[in-house]
Amino acid sequence: MHGNLITESLPNGIRLDNEDRILGYGSGRIRRSFIRILLEDRVKIKISRYDSTKGHIIYRL
Repeated sequence: MHGNLITESLPNGIRLDNEDRILGYGSGRIRRSFIRILLEDRVKIKISRYDSTKGHIIYRL
């Protein structure tokens, strides 16, 4: 299983290894469980179908 690698944490989002800049927020379980998302983490992101620059971080690998 592979995910997107976080290469940079920005004030209003994250930058991924494929140079995409996404406004990513932690989804329900990640926020409820206080799971920290750090640099160099691999994550699964569910990108909005209406706006490709916004998404939810749904899983930390």
